[in-house]
Amino acid sequence: MSSDLNQRVRLIEQLEHAFEGELVTDKWAAAETAYALAILSREVSVDQTLKWLDVLLNLLREFPDHSLEQTATRRMKVGGILLPEFLHDGVVKARFEGLLRTI
Repeated sequence: MSSDLNQRVRLIEQLEHAFEGELVTDKWAAAETAYALAILSREVSVDQTLKWLDVLLNLLREFPDHSLEQTATRRMKVGGILLPEFLHDGVVKARFEGLLRTI
């Protein structure tokens, strides 16, 4: 495994650990982290990416999305991954269009 891939795998492991804590304390933060994990996983494993997309979409279903204020991200970056300004299923489906056709 290349050095870059090793670093990415370590970062994914760190974010997975953070995600577990956020899932209990702050589900919106967990959704933001799941988005970052889906982005990071694209270069590691399609299956892992699909897993994080499924987790993310399920989390987003728990939040209202009737206005932009309700979908605004609170952080700019997670694990070095730039988050979209708004996080809702439409954004996720647009960013991962090809992969989501397989779910």
